[in-house]
Amino acid sequence: MTRPSIDLFSGGGDTGRLMAELDWARTPLGPVSGWPQSLRAAVRLVLSSRYPMLLLWGDDFSQLYNDAYSTLIGDKHPAALGNDVRVTLAEGWDVLAPLIEQAMATGVASWVPALQLLLERAGYREEAYFSVSHAPARDDEGRTVGVFTVCSEVTEQVVGERRLRLLRDLSVLGDGRTVDVDATAARLIDTIDSHPLDVPFAAIYLRDGTVLRRLTCTGGDQGHEGALPDTVELADPGPVAYAWGLPDAAEGRPTQVTDVADRLPLPAGPWGDLVRTALALPLPSGDEDQPLGVLLAGISPSRGLDEAYRSFNQLLAQQISVALRNAQEYEEERRRVEALAELDRVKTDFFANVSHEFRTPLTLMLGPLADALTDATAPLAPVQRERVETAWRNATRLLTLVNSLLTFSSLEAGRARSDARAVDLSALTTELAGVFRAAVERAGLTLEVACPPLPRPVTIDPVNWERIVTNLLSNALKYTFIGRIRVTLDTDDEEVRLTVADTGIGIGDQDLPKLFERFHRVRGARSRSHEGTGIGLALVHELARLEGGEVRVASRVGVGSTFTVALPWSAARRTALTGPPVNGRGDAARAAVEEAMGWLAEPDGSVTEPDRTIGPAVDELAGSRILVADDNSDMRAYLTRLLTGQGWRVRAVTDGRQALDEIHRERPDLVLTDVMMPVMDGFDLLRRLRADPATRALPVLVLSARAGGEASVEGLSLGADDYLVKPFAATELIARIRAAIRRARDRIAANPATVNAATATTRPAEVTAIAPASAVEPVGDTSVVPAAPADRNGLGDVLDVRWAYPSAPTSAAMMRRDVRRTLGDLDVDPDVLEDLLLAASEAMNNAVEHAQRPSRPEVRVRVQVGVGLVRISVRDFGTWRDRRPAMDRGRGALLMNAYGDVRLVSTLEGTTVTIERRLADPA
Repeated sequence: MTRPSIDLFSGGGDTGRLMAELDWARTPLGPVSGWPQSLRAAVRLVLSSRYPMLLLWGDDFSQLYNDAYSTLIGDKHPAALGNDVRVTLAEGWDVLAPLIEQAMATGVASWVPALQLLLERAGYREEAYFSVSHAPARDDEGRTVGVFTVCSEVTEQVVGERRLRLLRDLSVLGDGRTVDVDATAARLIDTIDSHPLDVPFAAIYLRDGTVLRRLTCTGGDQGHEGALPDTVELADPGPVAYAWGLPDAAEGRPTQVTDVADRLPLPAGPWGDLVRTALALPLPSGDEDQPLGVLLAGISPSRGLDEAYRSFNQLLAQQISVALRNAQEYEEERRRVEALAELDRVKTDFFANVSHEFRTPLTLMLGPLADALTDATAPLAPVQRERVETAWRNATRLLTLVNSLLTFSSLEAGRARSDARAVDLSALTTELAGVFRAAVERAGLTLEVACPPLPRPVTIDPVNWERIVTNLLSNALKYTFIGRIRVTLDTDDEEVRLTVADTGIGIGDQDLPKLFERFHRVRGARSRSHEGTGIGLALVHELARLEGGEVRVASRVGVGSTFTVALPWSAARRTALTGPPVNGRGDAARAAVEEAMGWLAEPDGSVTEPDRTIGPAVDELAGSRILVADDNSDMRAYLTRLLTGQGWRVRAVTDGRQALDEIHRERPDLVLTDVMMPVMDGFDLLRRLRADPATRALPVLVLSARAGGEASVEGLSLGADDYLVKPFAATELIARIRAAIRRARDRIAANPATVNAATATTRPAEVTAIAPASAVEPVGDTSVVPAAPADRNGLGDVLDVRWAYPSAPTSAAMMRRDVRRTLGDLDVDPDVLEDLLLAASEAMNNAVEHAQRPSRPEVRVRVQVGVGLVRISVRDFGTWRDRRPAMDRGRGALLMNAYGDVRLVSTLEGTTVTIERRLADPA
């Protein structure tokens, strides 16, 4: 070969060297020396390009190409050099021929993106994709004698995008959130069936214990379902299951099946070749050792099973697994919801049935009780009247609870209806609010009612409206200790609004979303009573909806709450019913006020002495001191009557904090406590008593309405001596109290030194050491601090005692009781004592009402007595604020100054009020 011929192919890489060594004389192109200049220029252009290029020249379409193109034809290189392209690419010529012939015939270039071609370059009929451009190649005279082909393989891009579409479709359509597992599997298979080029066939097996169950498979219309087992017993799979690799995949081992065509002659791919390979892949689950199931997926005969194809199948298995697990969780959740709904329905029916059954015995209780109370011909004796009134009040309360449960169950079941009447809503609301006035004012609060006449009557069920107003007012009274409750009714063009606002404890943001859920109670909230069903606000919410309105709430902790019931005029203008109204109007309000009065009934703090004319004639337990803690006034009164009848001395308090204070002042022989109480419950009281060595041996009997083994076990595990469930028999209670006191006395007799030492620690010392001190010093977490330094002017020489009280309106009564007992022992003039008590009470009320954001939720009181002089100091731990007019009784400062010398010192740490009075000058 001549030197110019060699130079023609120089710089062409490996393919150029092969072309230089080729005997071109044996090809249709002839020797290189005879090639026209146009061919030489075309060859130089092809070899110098780094992009895949093919030059077809002459009638025989002889091939000349570069290194980049040689990689595209695989095993056909280098035999293709100089040969006819129709032979080299015979399997794809039917696709290429029209493009090449068009370029030669028209002389116009063409461009085809992602052209699908059948290639046999790797030992199998391969699905390949090329972006191809064909342009005419001209000789020296300008005639079209060949074609320039510029091509780029885009197989990986086309196949990759196609597989991603399948995975995306599975994630969208196979989410499993709206259908069951079988339906989800069917949707997944339908989606896979629409992508046969990548997954010729597929079957999804789900594990059910030791069995693999086939949910579904693709290609059922092609009759190959019978080749796949319906179920596989993993304990004994059988040869067919092993042949498909199902047992291994079920144990978490991916398996490749290579003889698919022998069992399943399934044509697939773009050229209809038989599927030869399949993969059995485990479906991942939360348990790595036990897959969710198995995916059996066929491999396209037109694509090699390379790493990318394996990764795609792994992603396919993961996507199917996620969809099936979502469907399983949805099914489980749906079953739980259905079970809860059924349980709720049964419970609602039970409440309705039981409530109906309660009404007959309640009628037979309330009727005779009311007759006995109103019978003028045979009036009851005072003792019997008190007992009957207690029974009548609590039977009435029980009837109210039954009615509330019955109403709520009807609302839940969708059976409730509105007995709508045209009413003067302003007058009705004012009347209902007025029923609560006495109770509100008894609590030291102000009730403001602003319900101006509305422009037109409102159609509403008056009984339902009464329940709404009653529950809101009762709730406000229960959780408001200082300030006011305001009831307003206003309207605009769209709605009528009832607003009940208070200055109570407020509600935290975390509880507001659940406030109208039934049985939801704010944990740890301070209240006047712990009694209640927990459905009051839920009932307001449901009744407001029944009347076509809604209820809203706005609240801030420590500021107060505002409840708004809004009735659209469209609902308030309904057609009113005719006929007699339903009975029962006013019953709910009266019952709620009766219950509220029970919250406000504070014990006077005195000891109820036994009636010597009744009870055991001779009893070694006579005179025993019993402390009763219960927030229900009727229960306190009943227990007091019952226990004093046994010759015992009884003191009653309303919560665990008061009980703890009383125990520190005077140790009782036994504590009888309820569990559910405000401020401090019975179990918390029990924990504190058992944690204190001084009270660890004090007998405690827990009396509670919380029935069931868990409640009694909790009480006994905390150290209660006994646990008795309400309702109880009086004789049983008496017997248990006697047994507890006797056991305690036996322990004292067995170890008197320890008990005497413990008892001594609970007795307050009356006289303290003499040393200079400020008016009020910080004290620890005890109600009485016996040791305190004396005043430098001689105050404290006779007495120096301190107490700490919770910052609550009820503390004034406790303080009066303690001061009266302390000063009464010193023979202080009764008039002076009453003056000091009145002044100290006002100081205590001021401390409770004025203190804002206290650093300690308590008020500390100190009593110092010297020769001829007494000083009472009252200290709070909050910043000072002016009382609003609604909170000011207008006589506090006047009373304090009228009955003693008063000084007030206010700092950032709190305010101290000091009252002094000379004992010799009562005036």
